[in-house]
Amino acid sequence: LIKLVESGGGSVKAGGSLRLSCAASGDFYSKYSMGWFRQAPGKEREGVAAIDADGDTTYADSVKGRFTISKDNAQNTEYLQMNSLKPEDTAMYYCAARFGYSISPLDSDDYNYWGQGTQVTVSS
Repeated sequence: LIKLVESGGGSVKAGGSLRLSCAASGDFYSKYSMGWFRQAPGKEREGVAAIDADGDTTYADSVKGRFTISKDNAQNTEYLQMNSLKPEDTAMYYCAARFGYSISPLDSDDYNYWGQGTQVTVSS
C-alpha cells in the first residue's frame, strides 16, 4: 500500500508558476508509475501528466510546453512544475500512483492510489 500527500497548491496570477509535490510512503516507490490529474468544478477529472517507472513522460495537449513532471525515487516524491499558468488551469490537483506500467497513462482508471488533492487557483 502506498500513501500519497500533495502540497504546493495556491493562488497565482496568470503567467505565474507553481510547483506541486506529492510525497509517497510505502515500499518499492521506484517501481510505481505516477500521474497528476485535475478536476475543476462541474467538470470531469482529467489527466495532466504522467511519468512511468522508467521515467518516460506523457502530457495532456493543454499543458505541453508549460508543465513538467518529475520523480525523485530517492525522496519518494513526485513533482509537477507548472509555468505560464492560465485561468483555465484552475482546479483541484491530485497525484496518483499505480504499481508497474500503465497502458493509458492519463486515464484515471489506471491508477489505484490517490492523494487528497491540492487547490490551484489562477486569476486573470
